[in-house]
Amino acid sequence: MDSEIKEEILVREEFFHCGGVETQVLKCEPSPDLFSDANVSRPKLLIFVIPDANAQEIKDLYGLHGQIEHKIAFLRTHVPKEVKLILIGHSIGSYIVLQILKRAPELPVFHAFLLFPTIERLSDSPNGRIATPLLCWFRYVLYVFSYLMLKPCPESVKSWLIRMILQVKHLKNELIQANALQPFCLANAAYLGGQEMMQVVKRDDEIIKEHLSKLTFYYGTTDGWCPTEYYKDMKKDFPKGDIRLCEKKIPHAFVLHFSQDIADMVADWINNNLSKI
Repeated sequence: MDSEIKEEILVREEFFHCGGVETQVLKCEPSPDLFSDANVSRPKLLIFVIPDANAQEIKDLYGLHGQIEHKIAFLRTHVPKEVKLILIGHSIGSYIVLQILKRAPELPVFHAFLLFPTIERLSDSPNGRIATPLLCWFRYVLYVFSYLMLKPCPESVKSWLIRMILQVKHLKNELIQANALQPFCLANAAYLGGQEMMQVVKRDDEIIKEHLSKLTFYYGTTDGWCPTEYYKDMKKDFPKGDIRLCEKKIPHAFVLHFSQDIADMVADWINNNLSKI
């Protein structure tokens, strides 16, 4: 991207009622009223980011199926139909992106970028073999611990614990809040993780083949969730696909230390595709 071009971009938090639950959305845009203000020129493209994990009531909202349906409900309800979409998925977000393409074919998806994609054999991966028994069978211990130890814990203590953890890991305290240690949040995260281990098994080659021209896959070389074996299988099965392997040894959890590197890379990919719109 051209570093000399500077535009004031507003980053703000909004909440929508979607899928039967209040939904937090972080919006980055030059104007707060791009879609509601008739005097503002509407954008033709929306970039929708689905991180590693939320019109109608959705059954099992905090499970994997519910999370997919929630994203679809948001796009159908809150995004104008004439606006084309670029979907960006990280980790299980990549699986959700493929499911969006499969379940909502009417959405005008222009391109999708799948970063460190956990779209197959999740429980068989090096990390999955460890996480599966923890998330599927021992998560109830986490439930008991979180409700006994964390629920009565003052918010000030939770905030202090989070600050200490971030300092030890040399991370910035930007968006993480004390509610990350709420028993309800921890229980839902463990529940969703367990479903991911059990349900993300077979790669959906049919949907990949159907949308191959609009998909970009980016695999890591040190990824314990989707190892290079999965990358090699993808390259073999889809030789004409845009399937890339990271050459910088960026880890799966790039958001912790390499968010700017990935952001710059994806921004360049998007700029290269804009001429095709």
